[in-house]
Amino acid sequence: QLMTVHAAKGLEFDCVFITGLEEGLFPHENSLSSADGLEEERRLMYVAVTRARRRLYLSHSQTRMLHGQTRYNIRSRFFDEMPEHTLKWLSPKAGLPAQRWGADGGFERRGERAGGWQEWAGTPNASSAGRGGSLASAPVPTRTQAAAEGPNAWVRSGMQVFHTKFGEGTVLALEGSGEDARAQVNFPRHGVKWLALSVAKLTPV
Repeated sequence: QLMTVHAAKGLEFDCVFITGLEEGLFPHENSLSSADGLEEERRLMYVAVTRARRRLYLSHSQTRMLHGQTRYNIRSRFFDEMPEHTLKWLSPKAGLPAQRWGADGGFERRGERAGGWQEWAGTPNASSAGRGGSLASAPVPTRTQAAAEGPNAWVRSGMQVFHTKFGEGTVLALEGSGEDARAQVNFPRHGVKWLALSVAKLTPV
């Protein structure tokens, strides 16, 4: 059966596939600027995960065609909030962490549903669990943790910045170095934009 996470509440299945686990899709880009919105997305992820009795598959896409344009995706932070030892790669990981470009990929979690994320939240990798024992919020996945040297070397993933044209936004990812350094910024009124740090006039908020 194909359904939304909301429609799946109260149901259980032996095998569950959760697709579209990319930043901006799940969690949705409209939730990234609000702590409450992001927490609601995390609760929905918990609902989706706990629908599986025996086996759970998680997948993401490197690129998508959206409104006639190719969109390059970043793997959802929800992957990074799950202890690595509970996951099994079914497609080549190519040695690239969530912060870097990688091939289309997915995870599988085996075992019974009992404990679910509550059990994971008690592991050393997630010792700072949030309210109600849910997984701790992880930093926004980035391709590099800091911008390259230059006028905008202060830019970091997760920062609030201001752009003269697009207004305030949240830095989602950074990539490249030197003159090729770029930042992916989510602007509530203009959507997600890639900006060249060598020319973008960004200021911290």
